[in-house]
Amino acid sequence: MGEWNWAGNYEYGASRIAAPATVAELRELIASARTVRALGSRHSFNDLADTGDLLVSTAALPAMIRIDAEARTATVGGGVRYGDLARELEAAGWALHNLASLPHISVAGAIATSTHGSGDRNGTLATAVAGLSILTADGDVVDLRRGDEGFDGAVVSLGALGVVLEVTLDIRPTYTVRQRLFGGVPWEAVLDRFDEVTSAAYSVSLFTTWDEPTVSLGWIKELADAPSAVGDDFFGAPALTEARHMIATMDVRNTTEQLGVAGPWSERLAHFRFEFTPSNGAEIQSEYLVPRANAVAAIGAVRSLGALIAPVLQISEIRTAAADDLWLSSAYGTDVVGLHFTWLRDQEGVEAVLPALEDALLPLGARPHWGKLYLDPAGLVPHLYPRLDDFRALAERFDPAGRFRNPFLTRLLG
Repeated sequence: MGEWNWAGNYEYGASRIAAPATVAELRELIASARTVRALGSRHSFNDLADTGDLLVSTAALPAMIRIDAEARTATVGGGVRYGDLARELEAAGWALHNLASLPHISVAGAIATSTHGSGDRNGTLATAVAGLSILTADGDVVDLRRGDEGFDGAVVSLGALGVVLEVTLDIRPTYTVRQRLFGGVPWEAVLDRFDEVTSAAYSVSLFTTWDEPTVSLGWIKELADAPSAVGDDFFGAPALTEARHMIATMDVRNTTEQLGVAGPWSERLAHFRFEFTPSNGAEIQSEYLVPRANAVAAIGAVRSLGALIAPVLQISEIRTAAADDLWLSSAYGTDVVGLHFTWLRDQEGVEAVLPALEDALLPLGARPHWGKLYLDPAGLVPHLYPRLDDFRALAERFDPAGRFRNPFLTRLLG
């Protein structure tokens, strides 16, 4: 078909792609398809969104944003990108609790894959979902609200239930954030005082190539109206006085403003500016979410693989997320620590190092990010989700003929 994902490492195998502009058009397309999958902003690095027949892009569907100040919610079209939503919320005096690194991703795609930001007390983006409207394979629109039967399974759905038309999100009054960078965080501090390190600010990210004597960059985001718990020294790492991109060869102008300059949450919580493309997409990403209790062991295990990983790695990020009750969330039932890998776009090279990485992390309970590259040849991942059987039953109820099934879901659900 000649259609590729954002990174250019995966070519879709669907026989056709369509971009319906109305729900009626989408309904007709689904009715005509043998198998169908929704395609958002194409930020998955594997076959999660692919199918053998029809891909329906959500980009042309109505991009409405409705704010309900009394209910403290915002209802948005599933194809709306977080950057657009953040701007409109901020203009109206409202905010989300967190953002992912990239504001360029679609709301529906991000929540369906348990995409997250950072912060010990911050849940994944999906935890803000208060309601969903889903167009099923038989053409019905199913509305679910928090507390309804099956809601906790439907939020992180991997596209298995249908096409998400609308998402209702919890919002809060707007707030300001400042972010600061610190160079050379000692590994001893990270390993011996991990809880102190990650709880030092609203959001803490640690960037490393794993083969270096210190963590190259500590990146913290603080609420500007709260006193800082961090001075000019972050566990032995000095505050930087010049802005930095986490990848030394990349243009720092692509990143959101640093050096303690306070600004709206919409322009600080993401690492990258919405106005810029953060890179040309020439990368592959993997991420493994480890139960917090096993985080230090996992970090030590990855460090021991530093010499193997570094030749195909651009940068790695360590960050945290709070536990939730969403069945297929990477943080289901446990606080987690994400070990994120931005690789070179070298599919063969990356797949050569992933077995050693997964041998180290999966036995520690690490759950791969659904939309990023992982292998799991032994089929361990399904066993890491206690509610998988419940989700399988939910998917069969919504889509009994399996028209939203694809090879990815077959590997997961059988």
